[in-house]
Amino acid sequence: MSHLVTSPIADAVRRAAYPLAGAAPDYDPLVNLVGDARFVLLGEASHGTQEFYRARARITQRLITELGYTTVAVEADWPDAYRVNRYVRGMGGDSNGDAALSGFQRFPTWMWRNTEVLTFVEWLRAYNATLPDGQPKVGCYGLDLYSLYTSMAAVLRYLEKVDPEAARRARARYGCFEHFGENTQAYGYAASFDLSRSCEDEVVQQLQELQRQAAAYSHRDGRLAADEFFYAEQNARLVRDAEAYYRTMFRGRVSSWNLRDQHMADTLDALVAHLQRQGERPKVVVWAHNSHLGDARATELGEGGEWNVGQLVRERHGHEAILVGFSTYQGTVTAATEWDGPAECKRVRPALPESYEALFHTVGIPHFLLPLGESEEAVEALRPARLERAIGVIYRPETERLSHYFHARLPEQFDAILHYDETRAVEPLERIAPRDLVEAPETYPSGQ
Repeated sequence: MSHLVTSPIADAVRRAAYPLAGAAPDYDPLVNLVGDARFVLLGEASHGTQEFYRARARITQRLITELGYTTVAVEADWPDAYRVNRYVRGMGGDSNGDAALSGFQRFPTWMWRNTEVLTFVEWLRAYNATLPDGQPKVGCYGLDLYSLYTSMAAVLRYLEKVDPEAARRARARYGCFEHFGENTQAYGYAASFDLSRSCEDEVVQQLQELQRQAAAYSHRDGRLAADEFFYAEQNARLVRDAEAYYRTMFRGRVSSWNLRDQHMADTLDALVAHLQRQGERPKVVVWAHNSHLGDARATELGEGGEWNVGQLVRERHGHEAILVGFSTYQGTVTAATEWDGPAECKRVRPALPESYEALFHTVGIPHFLLPLGESEEAVEALRPARLERAIGVIYRPETERLSHYFHARLPEQFDAILHYDETRAVEPLERIAPRDLVEAPETYPSGQ
């Protein structure tokens, strides 16, 4: 429970905060803040907190039903999320949401295979079923780049169907990776230290050839052909960027982080451009970790040379983007102790005293929404840098200060924050990730 403290900073936040009780009207101030924006970026302070997933789903439902949002883009692999996209739009062969989510088989499976995401996916399919014929259905897409081998296979399947000779050339190019047994980390290590020739030229050539055939491949059967070509093109683009990512992974965090977030921001823009070509005016909700969606320029990580999706979207789209962060003081979280480890329900320690989370604990409101532009008093009180906690798919309480905190200036990082003082672990659909999958885990190497 929150601990009420009287101080100038806590008092300023308390006066500006809107209490949250879990009902839809609680989000009215946030919906009003969104207004005519075309991009709403909804974060999370961990990849395993029930309240964060549930709030993002409820906010997204309101953005779809009240403000006409048409697209949900998530921090997930493109092929796995596209299977969900087909399901929610009434396509594909999956009989239910659990089956549609079954493509998420690599660590950490709970990040998308959990009860909150399943509920949202079923809601989205039911909502789309109510739309009139001819009205575009709300889609769900992945932004991330880890699915190197899965995306290569998707490109080959597409080309086998539309151009078998092109598929033969693609298979020869992608054969460059065959010596690594689908182990992306082994490829990255060998290529980055010149132990093996890189496959950079091959993956670039393959993307360029596919793009040269865009008109021939995508305009034969209307919208469906255009969607299938875009899906294949994005997989080829992902292969190119993933190859570069794994080559830089062993050279330092900043290079690989920046390449990954650049890919996610570029994928977002490519998706918008594709939907616009289909006659839509897309409005997009993005789900990802706070560390990707809060403006990096307001953090010590940005000062160290990192950029992220939130910064790039703000730079490209200005006031058309709203950035929303989440925080918690204590509770439980679903996370692993080590890479490829089982999902565990772990106790989240009370936040460190010098953090934003600890400050929000003193406000005395269990859960609240804080717009960071309404109250000049609150903004000025929060502007000096404080610690901010970030829990990814790994949680190590014993090294929490080093592993999970960084300094940030919250009013510059986000447009609004949702604070849940005590939170619960999200419920996975299963607890143990398969151990025979050797592509780098989701969020590797940062855990976010």
